[in-house]
Amino acid sequence: MSSRPLLVGVHGWLLSRKVWRPLEQRWTAGDWSLWCPDLPGFGECSRPPGLRPTLASYGRWLAVQALERAKGAPIVLMGHSLGASVVLHAAHDLQKQKQNQCIGVICIAAGGGIYQPRPFQRLRQAGHWAVRLRPTLPINLGPFQADQRAAQGLLVNSTCRGAVREIPRLVSDLAVPNLWISGRQDQVMEPGYVRHLAGYSPQHSLTIVEGCGHLPMQSHADALHDCLQGWLTDHIDLGRSLVKA
Repeated sequence: MSSRPLLVGVHGWLLSRKVWRPLEQRWTAGDWSLWCPDLPGFGECSRPPGLRPTLASYGRWLAVQALERAKGAPIVLMGHSLGASVVLHAAHDLQKQKQNQCIGVICIAAGGGIYQPRPFQRLRQAGHWAVRLRPTLPINLGPFQADQRAAQGLLVNSTCRGAVREIPRLVSDLAVPNLWISGRQDQVMEPGYVRHLAGYSPQHSLTIVEGCGHLPMQSHADALHDCLQGWLTDHIDLGRSLVKA
C-alpha cells in the first residue's frame, strides 16, 4: 500500500502529459505524489480499440488507472480544460462505485456548462482544422501527435448538447472539496465561465491567477504550485479516505 496520497494531473485536448513538466519540476509538496499520464491516443500512449472517444469512456479509464497507481492511497484528481471534464466523469464513476479514495477534485481553465449551438459548431470546425494542420515537431507543450480519431471524437462528443449539459450535474454531485483555477487573461475559457460552473458545487473554492492565460502550468508554474499546495493543506482531509487492505 502506498503511504503517500496521489495527485493526478490530466492534460487537455490535443496536448500530452508534457504540458505539466514545469509544474513537475517544481513539485515540492512532500506529502503528495504527482502523476501526470498521457490520455490514451494522446502523447505517447496509444488508444486501445475498446476505448471510445467519449468523456464517459475516458473517465472510466482514468478511474481505473488512478486506483491502480495509488495502491490504496488517497487520490485527488486534477484536470486542465477538456481534461477537467474527464476528471469530473472519473470522480463520478468512483463515487458511483462507492470508492472513497478520491477525496478532492481540481479543475484548471474549465468552465461553461451552457450549450450554445453556433459557438460550439465554430469550435468543432476550428478543432477539425487544428487536427489536420497541427505541427508534428515537438514543442514545449509536447508533440501534437494525438490519434486523429481520439482527438476529433473527443472534441465532437464533448461539445454535443448532452455532454455539455451533463457537466453541471457532475459538478453538483461532487461529494468532495473542489478547487477551480482560472487565469485572469484566459481568452479560451474566461474566468466568468469558470466561476459559473464552479458555482454548481457547494464545496468549491475559486482562485484567479493574475496575468495568466489558458496554460498556468506553463506560464505561471510557481503560482500554480503554491496554490495547489495551499489548497491541499487547507481543504483536504487525508483521514476521510478509508483505505482498503
